[in-house]
Amino acid sequence: MKKLIVIDVVGLTKSDLDKLSLPNISKILKNGSISSIIPSFPAVTCSVQATITSGYHPSKHGIISNGYYDRNSKTVSFWEQPGSLVKKPRLWDVLKKSNPNLKTAVLFWQNSLYINSDIVITPKPIHHENKLELWCYSKPVNYYEEVVEELGEFDLKWYWGPLASLKSSQWILNAAQYTIKKHNPDLLMVYLPHLDYSAQKHGPESDEFKQSILELDKILGIFIEFLYSDRKNEYEIIILSEYGFNSVNHSLSPNLILRNEGLLSTRTIGGKDYLDYEYSKAFAMVDHQMAHVYIKSGYEEKVKKIFENLEGISQIMDKNLQQENHINHPKSGELILCSENNYWFNYYWWDEITKAPPFAFTVDIHRKPGFDPLELFFDPSTKTISLDTSLIKGSHGVFQKEDINHLPIFVMSDKSQQLPEIIDMTELSPLILKFFTDQA
Repeated sequence: MKKLIVIDVVGLTKSDLDKLSLPNISKILKNGSISSIIPSFPAVTCSVQATITSGYHPSKHGIISNGYYDRNSKTVSFWEQPGSLVKKPRLWDVLKKSNPNLKTAVLFWQNSLYINSDIVITPKPIHHENKLELWCYSKPVNYYEEVVEELGEFDLKWYWGPLASLKSSQWILNAAQYTIKKHNPDLLMVYLPHLDYSAQKHGPESDEFKQSILELDKILGIFIEFLYSDRKNEYEIIILSEYGFNSVNHSLSPNLILRNEGLLSTRTIGGKDYLDYEYSKAFAMVDHQMAHVYIKSGYEEKVKKIFENLEGISQIMDKNLQQENHINHPKSGELILCSENNYWFNYYWWDEITKAPPFAFTVDIHRKPGFDPLELFFDPSTKTISLDTSLIKGSHGVFQKEDINHLPIFVMSDKSQQLPEIIDMTELSPLILKFFTDQA
Protein backbone atom coordinates (compact mmCIF):
# COMPACT_ATOMS: atom_id res chain seq x y z
CA MET A 1 0.00 0.00 0.00
CA LYS A 2 1.34 3.41 -1.02
CA LYS A 3 1.94 6.02 1.67
CA LEU A 4 1.44 9.77 1.39
CA ILE A 5 3.35 12.90 2.42
CA VAL A 6 1.54 16.27 2.38
CA ILE A 7 3.97 19.21 2.44
CA ASP A 8 2.51 22.66 3.07
CA VAL A 9 4.79 25.21 1.36
CA VAL A 10 2.98 28.33 2.47
CA GLY A 11 2.91 31.20 -0.05
CA LEU A 12 3.79 29.23 -3.21
CA THR A 13 1.74 30.00 -6.34
CA LYS A 14 1.63 28.83 -9.96
CA SER A 15 3.15 32.15 -10.96
CA ASP A 16 6.21 31.32 -8.87
CA LEU A 17 6.54 27.94 -10.60
CA ASP A 18 6.28 29.57 -14.02
CA LYS A 19 8.85 32.29 -13.28
CA LEU A 20 11.54 30.26 -11.58
CA SER A 21 13.53 27.15 -12.36
CA LEU A 22 12.77 24.83 -9.45
CA PRO A 23 14.41 21.51 -10.32
CA ASN A 24 13.21 19.62 -7.26
CA ILE A 25 9.57 20.66 -7.18
CA SER A 26 9.64 20.10 -10.95
CA LYS A 27 10.44 16.41 -10.34
CA ILE A 28 7.03 16.05 -8.76
CA LEU A 29 5.35 18.12 -11.46
CA LYS A 30 6.94 16.08 -14.25
CA ASN A 31 4.78 13.01 -13.73
CA GLY A 32 2.11 14.56 -11.55
CA SER A 33 -0.78 16.97 -11.77
CA ILE A 34 -1.33 20.54 -10.58
CA SER A 35 -4.33 22.68 -9.60
CA SER A 36 -4.80 26.19 -8.33
CA ILE A 37 -6.69 26.36 -5.03
CA ILE A 38 -9.47 28.77 -4.16
CA PRO A 39 -8.79 29.33 -0.44
CA SER A 40 -11.51 29.49 2.15
CA PHE A 41 -12.05 32.94 3.66
CA PRO A 42 -10.13 34.33 5.42
CA ALA A 43 -6.91 33.22 3.72
CA VAL A 44 -4.90 33.18 6.96
CA THR A 45 -2.90 30.31 8.45
CA CYS A 46 -5.09 28.74 11.15
CA SER A 47 -8.31 29.14 9.16
CA VAL A 48 -7.08 27.61 5.92
CA GLN A 49 -5.18 24.81 7.63
CA ALA A 50 -8.39 23.84 9.45
CA THR A 51 -10.20 23.87 6.10
CA ILE A 52 -7.50 21.82 4.34
CA THR A 53 -7.50 19.16 7.05
CA SER A 54 -11.27 19.00 7.67
CA GLY A 55 -12.90 19.81 4.32
CA TYR A 56 -15.18 22.40 5.93
CA HIS A 57 -15.41 26.18 5.86
CA PRO A 58 -14.77 28.32 8.98
CA SER A 59 -18.54 28.62 9.49
CA LYS A 60 -18.47 24.90 10.35
CA HIS A 61 -15.01 24.21 11.79
CA GLY A 62 -14.96 27.40 13.86
CA ILE A 63 -11.46 28.75 13.15
CA ILE A 64 -12.50 32.24 12.04
CA SER A 65 -8.93 33.65 11.95
CA ASN A 66 -5.60 33.16 13.72
CA GLY A 67 -7.33 34.48 16.82
CA TYR A 68 -10.77 34.74 18.41
CA TYR A 69 -12.62 36.94 20.88
CA ASP A 70 -14.40 35.36 23.82
CA ARG A 71 -17.42 37.55 24.53
CA ASN A 72 -17.94 36.02 27.98
CA SER A 73 -14.43 36.47 29.35
CA LYS A 74 -13.82 39.58 27.22
CA THR A 75 -10.43 38.36 26.05
CA VAL A 76 -8.74 38.03 22.69
CA SER A 77 -6.64 34.90 22.14
CA PHE A 78 -4.19 34.48 19.25
CA TRP A 79 -2.33 31.37 18.12
CA GLU A 80 -4.02 29.02 20.55
CA GLN A 81 -3.05 25.48 19.54
CA PRO A 82 -5.43 22.84 21.02
CA GLY A 83 -6.87 20.61 18.30
CA SER A 84 -10.24 20.73 20.06
CA LEU A 85 -10.72 24.29 18.77
CA VAL A 86 -11.41 22.76 15.34
CA LYS A 87 -14.99 21.55 15.60
CA LYS A 88 -14.95 19.06 12.72
CA PRO A 89 -13.08 15.76 12.28
CA ARG A 90 -9.79 16.11 10.44
CA LEU A 91 -7.84 13.85 8.13
CA TRP A 92 -6.19 11.81 10.86
CA ASP A 93 -9.50 11.41 12.73
CA VAL A 94 -11.27 10.07 9.65
CA LEU A 95 -8.39 7.75 8.70
CA LYS A 96 -8.07 6.32 12.21
CA LYS A 97 -11.82 5.72 12.36
CA SER A 98 -11.89 3.89 9.03
CA ASN A 99 -8.69 1.95 9.66
CA PRO A 100 -7.16 2.07 13.17
CA ASN A 101 -4.01 0.40 11.84
CA LEU A 102 -3.09 3.38 9.65
CA LYS A 103 -0.31 5.43 11.24
CA THR A 104 -0.44 9.23 10.95
CA ALA A 105 2.14 11.93 11.73
CA VAL A 106 1.59 15.71 11.95
CA LEU A 107 4.59 18.04 12.15
CA PHE A 108 4.07 21.72 12.94
CA TRP A 109 0.55 22.14 11.56
CA GLN A 110 -1.61 24.58 13.52
CA ASN A 111 -4.12 23.33 16.11
CA SER A 112 -2.31 20.01 16.48
CA LEU A 113 -2.00 20.01 20.26
CA TYR A 114 -3.50 16.82 21.77
CA ILE A 115 -4.88 15.60 18.42
CA ASN A 116 -5.73 12.00 17.56
CA SER A 117 -2.55 11.31 15.59
CA ASP A 118 0.11 8.71 16.37
CA ILE A 119 2.99 11.16 15.96
CA VAL A 120 2.91 14.91 16.62
CA ILE A 121 5.49 17.66 17.03
CA THR A 122 4.30 21.24 17.61
CA PRO A 123 5.88 24.22 19.40
CA LYS A 124 4.72 24.74 22.98
CA PRO A 125 7.25 26.93 24.82
CA ILE A 126 7.08 27.04 28.60
CA HIS A 127 6.77 30.55 30.03
CA HIS A 128 8.71 30.87 33.28
CA GLU A 129 8.69 34.02 35.39
CA ASN A 130 11.95 35.35 34.00
CA LYS A 131 12.59 33.36 30.84
CA LEU A 132 11.10 31.36 27.98
CA GLU A 133 12.02 27.69 27.84
CA LEU A 134 12.12 26.25 24.33
CA TRP A 135 10.06 23.10 24.04
CA CYS A 136 7.79 21.24 21.64
CA TYR A 137 4.83 19.06 22.58
CA SER A 138 5.11 15.62 21.03
CA LYS A 139 3.54 12.22 20.70
CA PRO A 140 4.64 9.64 21.63
CA VAL A 141 5.65 11.16 24.96
CA ASN A 142 9.26 12.44 24.78
CA TYR A 143 9.40 11.97 21.01
CA TYR A 144 10.57 15.58 20.62
CA GLU A 145 13.38 14.90 23.11
CA GLU A 146 14.33 11.86 21.02
CA VAL A 147 14.46 13.95 17.86
CA VAL A 148 16.53 16.60 19.67
CA GLU A 149 19.12 13.92 20.44
CA GLU A 150 19.48 13.46 16.68
CA LEU A 151 18.98 17.00 15.33
CA GLY A 152 19.51 19.40 18.21
CA GLU A 153 16.90 21.69 19.71
CA PHE A 154 14.26 23.47 17.65
CA ASP A 155 14.84 27.19 18.25
CA LEU A 156 11.66 29.27 18.24
CA LYS A 157 13.66 32.30 17.10
CA TRP A 158 14.03 30.54 13.74
CA TYR A 159 10.25 30.07 13.54
CA TRP A 160 9.06 33.64 14.23
CA GLY A 161 10.57 37.03 15.01
CA PRO A 162 13.47 39.06 13.59
CA LEU A 163 15.68 35.96 13.35
CA ALA A 164 13.10 33.79 11.54
CA SER A 165 14.91 31.92 8.79
CA LEU A 166 15.28 28.84 6.61
CA LYS A 167 16.61 27.00 9.68
CA SER A 168 13.06 26.34 10.94
CA SER A 169 11.95 24.66 7.70
CA GLN A 170 15.25 22.75 7.51
CA TRP A 171 14.77 21.39 11.04
CA ILE A 172 11.17 20.39 10.30
CA LEU A 173 12.20 18.53 7.12
CA ASN A 174 14.99 16.78 9.04
CA ALA A 175 12.44 15.79 11.68
CA ALA A 176 10.18 14.48 8.91
CA GLN A 177 13.03 12.36 7.55
CA TYR A 178 13.76 11.00 11.03
CA THR A 179 10.05 10.26 11.54
CA ILE A 180 9.90 8.24 8.31
CA LYS A 181 12.96 6.21 9.30
CA LYS A 182 11.66 5.58 12.82
CA HIS A 183 7.90 5.22 12.33
CA ASN A 184 7.22 4.97 8.59
CA PRO A 185 3.76 6.64 8.85
CA ASP A 186 1.07 6.06 6.24
CA LEU A 187 0.19 9.78 6.24
CA LEU A 188 2.78 12.44 7.07
CA MET A 189 1.71 16.11 7.25
CA VAL A 190 4.57 18.65 7.16
CA TYR A 191 4.33 22.45 7.45
CA LEU A 192 7.17 24.63 6.07
CA PRO A 193 6.89 28.34 7.00
CA HIS A 194 9.94 29.76 5.18
CA LEU A 195 8.26 31.78 2.40
CA ASP A 196 6.04 33.55 4.91
CA TYR A 197 8.98 35.57 6.23
CA SER A 198 10.44 37.04 3.06
CA ALA A 199 7.02 37.66 1.49
CA GLN A 200 6.00 39.88 4.41
CA LYS A 201 9.38 41.57 4.78
CA HIS A 202 10.21 42.12 1.12
CA GLY A 203 7.04 41.49 -0.91
CA PRO A 204 6.05 38.62 -3.23
CA GLU A 205 7.63 40.26 -6.29
CA SER A 206 10.99 40.90 -4.64
CA ASP A 207 14.30 39.25 -5.45
CA GLU A 208 14.50 38.22 -1.79
CA PHE A 209 11.24 36.28 -2.07
CA LYS A 210 12.43 34.55 -5.24
CA GLN A 211 15.66 33.63 -3.47
CA SER A 212 13.64 32.15 -0.59
CA ILE A 213 11.76 29.91 -3.04
CA LEU A 214 15.07 28.70 -4.49
CA GLU A 215 16.38 28.02 -0.97
CA LEU A 216 13.29 26.02 -0.10
CA ASP A 217 13.45 24.06 -3.36
CA LYS A 218 17.04 23.13 -2.53
CA ILE A 219 16.27 21.65 0.90
CA LEU A 220 13.16 19.97 -0.51
CA GLY A 221 15.45 18.36 -3.09
CA ILE A 222 17.49 16.68 -0.35
CA PHE A 223 14.30 15.39 1.25
CA ILE A 224 12.85 14.17 -2.07
CA GLU A 225 16.14 12.42 -2.91
CA PHE A 226 15.94 10.62 0.43
CA LEU A 227 12.41 9.45 -0.41
CA TYR A 228 13.35 8.25 -3.89
CA SER A 229 16.58 6.51 -2.87
CA ASP A 230 15.99 5.31 0.68
CA ARG A 231 12.24 4.65 0.48
CA LYS A 232 12.18 3.37 -3.13
CA ASN A 233 9.08 5.36 -4.18
CA GLU A 234 7.11 4.05 -1.23
CA TYR A 235 5.60 7.52 -0.77
CA GLU A 236 3.53 9.68 -3.06
CA ILE A 237 4.01 13.41 -2.48
CA ILE A 238 1.54 16.30 -2.32
CA ILE A 239 2.86 19.85 -2.21
CA LEU A 240 0.24 22.45 -1.45
CA SER A 241 0.04 26.05 -0.37
CA GLU A 242 -2.39 27.96 1.83
CA TYR A 243 -2.56 31.33 0.08
CA GLY A 244 -0.71 33.70 -2.21
CA PHE A 245 0.64 37.07 -1.10
CA ASN A 246 -0.39 40.56 -2.13
CA SER A 247 2.15 43.37 -2.42
CA VAL A 248 1.25 46.07 0.12
CA ASN A 249 2.33 49.68 0.60
CA HIS A 250 -0.26 51.03 3.07
CA SER A 251 -1.57 50.09 6.49
CA LEU A 252 -4.85 51.02 8.17
CA SER A 253 -5.59 51.26 11.92
CA PRO A 254 -9.27 50.32 12.46
CA ASN A 255 -8.97 50.58 16.25
CA LEU A 256 -7.51 54.08 16.14
CA ILE A 257 -10.32 55.10 13.77
CA LEU A 258 -12.91 53.68 16.19
CA ARG A 259 -11.23 55.43 19.12
CA ASN A 260 -11.26 58.79 17.32
CA GLU A 261 -14.98 58.28 16.68
CA GLY A 262 -15.60 57.74 20.40
CA LEU A 263 -16.43 54.03 20.06
CA LEU A 264 -13.27 52.38 21.37
CA SER A 265 -12.36 52.88 25.03
CA THR A 266 -8.96 52.53 26.71
CA ARG A 267 -7.66 52.50 30.27
CA THR A 268 -4.42 54.26 31.18
CA ILE A 269 -2.28 52.02 33.37
CA GLY A 270 1.24 53.05 34.28
CA GLY A 271 1.07 55.81 31.69
CA LYS A 272 0.22 53.37 28.87
CA ASP A 273 -3.08 52.93 27.03
CA TYR A 274 -4.70 49.49 27.10
CA LEU A 275 -7.77 48.48 25.13
CA ASP A 276 -10.88 48.26 27.33
CA TYR A 277 -13.06 45.45 25.98
CA GLU A 278 -15.75 45.99 28.61
CA TYR A 279 -16.59 49.61 27.79
CA SER A 280 -15.67 49.74 24.11
CA LYS A 281 -18.73 50.03 21.90
CA ALA A 282 -16.67 48.55 19.07
CA PHE A 283 -13.17 47.24 18.49
CA ALA A 284 -11.37 45.37 15.71
CA MET A 285 -9.48 42.09 16.01
CA VAL A 286 -7.20 42.40 12.99
CA ASP A 287 -5.48 39.63 11.07
CA HIS A 288 -3.42 40.59 8.02
CA GLN A 289 -5.96 41.91 5.46
CA MET A 290 -9.16 41.21 7.38
CA ALA A 291 -10.60 42.28 10.70
CA HIS A 292 -13.46 41.04 12.85
CA VAL A 293 -15.22 44.06 14.33
CA TYR A 294 -17.09 43.30 17.56
CA ILE A 295 -19.88 45.78 18.17
CA LYS A 296 -22.31 46.35 21.01
CA SER A 297 -25.97 46.19 20.04
CA GLY A 298 -27.28 49.40 18.52
CA TYR A 299 -23.97 50.63 17.10
CA GLU A 300 -23.72 48.40 14.04
CA GLU A 301 -24.90 50.96 11.49
CA LYS A 302 -22.74 53.71 12.96
CA VAL A 303 -19.65 51.51 12.70
CA LYS A 304 -20.52 50.46 9.17
CA LYS A 305 -20.89 54.08 8.06
CA ILE A 306 -17.48 54.94 9.52
CA PHE A 307 -15.75 52.37 7.32
CA GLU A 308 -17.93 52.74 4.21
CA ASN A 309 -16.09 54.47 1.37
CA LEU A 310 -12.94 54.66 3.49
CA GLU A 311 -9.79 54.35 1.40
CA GLY A 312 -8.18 50.97 1.97
CA ILE A 313 -11.44 49.08 2.65
CA SER A 314 -12.60 46.83 -0.21
CA GLN A 315 -15.60 45.18 1.47
CA ILE A 316 -17.60 45.21 4.69
CA MET A 317 -19.26 41.90 5.47
CA ASP A 318 -22.49 42.07 7.43
CA LYS A 319 -24.17 38.85 8.59
CA ASN A 320 -25.64 38.18 5.14
CA LEU A 321 -22.30 38.56 3.36
CA GLN A 322 -20.65 36.48 6.06
CA GLN A 323 -23.07 33.67 5.25
CA GLU A 324 -22.25 33.97 1.53
CA ASN A 325 -18.54 33.69 2.36
CA HIS A 326 -18.97 30.81 4.85
CA ILE A 327 -17.57 32.83 7.76
CA ASN A 328 -20.90 33.13 9.61
CA HIS A 329 -19.99 31.75 13.02
CA PRO A 330 -20.79 32.81 16.61
CA LYS A 331 -17.13 33.77 17.07
CA SER A 332 -17.17 36.13 14.08
CA GLY A 333 -17.51 39.87 14.51
CA GLU A 334 -20.77 41.68 13.86
CA LEU A 335 -18.94 43.11 10.83
CA ILE A 336 -15.85 41.89 8.98
CA LEU A 337 -13.58 44.36 7.20
CA CYS A 338 -11.60 43.35 4.11
CA SER A 339 -8.75 45.54 2.93
CA GLU A 340 -7.79 46.56 -0.57
CA ASN A 341 -5.09 44.33 -2.05
CA ASN A 342 -2.32 46.85 -1.30
CA TYR A 343 -3.37 47.51 2.32
CA TRP A 344 -3.04 45.57 5.56
CA PHE A 345 -4.58 46.18 8.99
CA ASN A 346 -2.57 46.93 12.13
CA TYR A 347 -4.02 46.61 15.64
CA TYR A 348 -2.77 49.98 17.01
CA TRP A 349 -5.15 52.21 19.02
CA TRP A 350 -2.82 54.87 20.50
CA ASP A 351 -2.35 58.45 19.27
CA GLU A 352 1.20 58.77 20.58
CA ILE A 353 3.86 56.08 20.50
CA THR A 354 4.75 56.89 24.12
CA LYS A 355 1.27 55.59 25.07
CA ALA A 356 1.77 52.21 23.40
CA PRO A 357 1.74 49.29 25.87
CA PRO A 358 5.07 47.50 26.44
CA PHE A 359 4.03 44.38 24.50
CA ALA A 360 3.87 46.46 21.30
CA PHE A 361 7.68 46.57 21.27
CA THR A 362 8.26 42.85 21.80
CA VAL A 363 7.64 39.53 20.06
CA ASP A 364 4.45 38.68 21.93
CA ILE A 365 2.04 36.67 19.78
CA HIS A 366 -0.48 36.07 22.57
CA ARG A 367 -1.14 39.46 24.19
CA LYS A 368 -1.68 41.52 21.06
CA PRO A 369 -5.32 41.62 19.89
CA GLY A 370 -4.22 41.17 16.32
CA PHE A 371 -1.51 39.69 14.14
CA ASP A 372 1.64 41.83 14.11
CA PRO A 373 3.95 41.26 11.11
CA LEU A 374 6.32 43.91 12.46
CA GLU A 375 7.59 41.30 14.89
CA LEU A 376 9.83 40.31 11.97
CA PHE A 377 11.70 43.63 12.30
CA PHE A 378 14.18 44.66 14.99
CA ASP A 379 14.79 48.40 15.39
CA PRO A 380 18.49 48.74 16.27
CA SER A 381 18.05 52.33 17.45
CA THR A 382 15.59 51.32 20.19
CA LYS A 383 16.60 47.66 20.48
CA THR A 384 12.91 46.74 20.26
CA ILE A 385 10.44 45.52 17.65
CA SER A 386 9.74 48.29 15.13
CA LEU A 387 6.37 50.06 14.91
CA ASP A 388 7.01 51.42 11.41
CA THR A 389 4.12 50.01 9.38
CA SER A 390 5.76 51.05 6.08
CA LEU A 391 8.26 48.20 6.52
CA ILE A 392 5.69 45.54 5.59
CA LYS A 393 5.74 44.73 1.86
CA GLY A 394 3.50 41.65 1.62
CA SER A 395 0.26 40.45 3.20
CA HIS A 396 -2.63 38.04 2.62
CA GLY A 397 -6.19 37.29 3.63
CA VAL A 398 -8.07 38.60 0.59
CA PHE A 399 -7.67 37.19 -2.92
CA GLN A 400 -9.03 37.41 -6.46
CA LYS A 401 -10.57 34.10 -7.55
CA GLU A 402 -10.12 35.06 -11.20
CA ASP A 403 -6.34 35.50 -10.88
CA ILE A 404 -5.42 31.82 -11.20
CA ASN A 405 -1.66 32.37 -11.38
CA HIS A 406 -1.59 34.04 -7.96
CA LEU A 407 -3.74 31.48 -6.17
CA PRO A 408 -2.08 28.81 -4.00
CA ILE A 409 -1.24 25.47 -5.61
CA PHE A 410 -1.96 21.77 -5.15
CA VAL A 411 0.61 19.46 -6.75
CA MET A 412 0.27 15.68 -6.62
CA SER A 413 2.96 13.23 -7.73
CA ASP A 414 0.39 10.45 -8.21
CA LYS A 415 -0.06 10.52 -12.00
CA SER A 416 -3.24 8.45 -11.78
CA GLN A 417 -4.98 11.44 -10.17
CA GLN A 418 -5.89 13.98 -12.83
CA LEU A 419 -6.72 17.27 -11.17
CA PRO A 420 -8.97 20.06 -12.48
CA GLU A 421 -7.44 23.45 -13.26
CA ILE A 422 -9.03 24.97 -10.15
CA ILE A 423 -10.06 23.22 -6.96
CA ASP A 424 -11.88 24.57 -3.92
CA MET A 425 -9.97 24.25 -0.64
CA THR A 426 -12.83 22.25 0.92
CA GLU A 427 -12.21 19.53 -1.71
CA LEU A 428 -8.62 18.85 -0.61
CA SER A 429 -9.42 16.72 2.43
CA PRO A 430 -11.77 14.38 0.46
CA LEU A 431 -9.13 14.15 -2.28
CA ILE A 432 -6.43 13.14 0.20
CA LEU A 433 -8.77 10.61 1.83
CA LYS A 434 -9.58 9.19 -1.61
CA PHE A 435 -5.89 8.31 -1.99
CA PHE A 436 -6.33 5.81 0.83
CA THR A 437 -9.85 4.56 0.07
CA ASP A 438 -8.86 3.81 -3.55
CA GLN A 439 -6.25 1.39 -2.20
CA ALA A 440 -8.54 -0.28 0.33
